[in-house]
Amino acid sequence: MSTVHGQLALTGTHWLEPEPTAIPGLPGRWWADAEGVRVRAAAADGITVTGAPSPVDGEALLRPDSDPAADTASLGELRLVPIEREGELALRVFDPAAPRRAAFAGIAAYPYSPEWAVPAVFTPFGAGDGQAVVVPNADGKERPLAVSGEVSFTVAGEHRTLTVSRADNGRLSGVIADATSGTDTYRFRFITLPAPDADGHTVLDFNRAYLPPCAFADHFICPFPPPGNRLDFAVEAGEKQVLTR
Repeated sequence: MSTVHGQLALTGTHWLEPEPTAIPGLPGRWWADAEGVRVRAAAADGITVTGAPSPVDGEALLRPDSDPAADTASLGELRLVPIEREGELALRVFDPAAPRRAAFAGIAAYPYSPEWAVPAVFTPFGAGDGQAVVVPNADGKERPLAVSGEVSFTVAGEHRTLTVSRADNGRLSGVIADATSGTDTYRFRFITLPAPDADGHTVLDFNRAYLPPCAFADHFICPFPPPGNRLDFAVEAGEKQVLTR
């Protein structure tokens, strides 16, 4: 997705039902079925599926981001992106003229501190693909979060653990909060770790803690930290807050 249609440009995530309905600010009727997001519109409405030679005139299918052949559409400067989350379908609207994009002035971050890069050991939960834990999301709904194991580490002489997920490439990721969350930093942050070696050794570098998409736009779906990932000390490392003009 181009920079002008990046995270700051998101102005809506519209969940769809099987019955055609209107989406505020968009022409046509929109609904979801087993194949993806459907739209019914006239050519004069100006909705164009990416790669199509002409605007939609009748019905069109938009395959969601979970499909290898995912589709997007446009309406003037708007980018329309179908998504699928836990079997539910929605249409996201990205507008380059979004107020939050115009007000963006950068990201505040702590200075890099080597002491915040600590050795860690990954221990998987067991055979298979791990498990799922249900956590609240930024949009107020609860959804399962796939987790694969724990990383253990020591900070200021205290032994700690974090629940993490493991990607296909072996890298680990987690959702964390700490004593700075909601004050000096955003209410939670994401973090990634290098793929552990054969003995589970990796590095937990809190300098790499970064803001979730919902820090940039309210319409993103971001999982809150799972149980045990709310640290009782201040992690003064990594990204802090979105700056605005």
